[in-house]
This record gives sequence, C-alpha cells and structure tokens, in this order.
Amino acid sequence: MTAGIRITWTLGGHGWADCVIEDHRAKAELTASYISDAPEEFLTAVARLVAGATEAHVQFEAEPTAYRWLFHRETADVRIRLLELRSGSDHDNRGTEIWSSRLPVDALARAVLRCFDEVARTYGESGYRGKWGEHFPRAELEALRRLRHAHRHDDGTRPPAPTPAAQAE
Repeated sequence: MTAGIRITWTLGGHGWADCVIEDHRAKAELTASYISDAPEEFLTAVARLVAGATEAHVQFEAEPTAYRWLFHRETADVRIRLLELRSGSDHDNRGTEIWSSRLPVDALARAVLRCFDEVARTYGESGYRGKWGEHFPRAELEALRRLRHAHRHDDGTRPPAPTPAAQAE
C-alpha cells in the first residue's frame, strides 16, 4: 500500500486543465475539458467514498479521449484505477489502465483537498472562472472537507456508531 498520493490540477487554455496524480510508484498525466463537470464530480465522488460508498467513478473528457477514475472502497481503504479511453462512451474493458493504487480513504480525501485548496490559492475564484469557464467548485470542496472532518478516525475509517447503552448515557 502507498503512503499517500499527490494530485495537481493546473489550468491551461480556456476550458482545459491538466491533472497529475502520483505516488511513490508511478505518475499519470491527464487532461480535462470543461465540457463535463470534472472538478465537481471528482470532489463529489471522493466525498461519497468518505461517507461510506463502496464504489464511485468519474470521467474527465479530453475530446475525444476520456479518462475514467474507478474507485472501489474496501473497509478503510480505496482501490483506484485510472483508465484512458479512446472515446468517453467506451466500456471500462476497452480502456488502458494508466495508473492504479490502494490507500486509506482519508489519504485520498486529504490529497484531493490539498489539490483544490492549492488551485484556489493559485488562481483565486475569479481567476479560476476566467480560465476554466465555470465557477470554482467551492460547495463540493467544502462538503468534502466537512465529511472528512465528521468521519475522521485514526485509521481513516468512520468512528464506530455509539451503542444503545452509550446513547442512553
């Protein structure tokens, strides 16, 4: 298992972003276009995993190429596969895996929060809108931050639910 990952989101020409994901083993570079809600959907997928969802996926459109993130949660860990597809309508089995990892859900959430906090610092929300063409995903970023805080536990899992006896105290 990896110790962690680093994700960067760099705005290029109007409506284009480059995303890099790397861990101690490998690095993948991909592109996203504003024709899809890639940042919002990415943040929402990770928030769903933090909240306990067992699967999520996100697609970054790169016209005509697409990059599909497949997330599978297994207790406190998440297995991530990143596929490159010739077309966004292709089935997963037609994609080429360009990166994969397994890490604690909390480490993924932390990396995504750091990534988009850096985007906000670098571009500002108005600069982001000017380059990306859409509003900065503030609501989705803060929702992920709140969920991570609410579900944070030393091993990255959700704290145990209180027992009926503990609730009565």
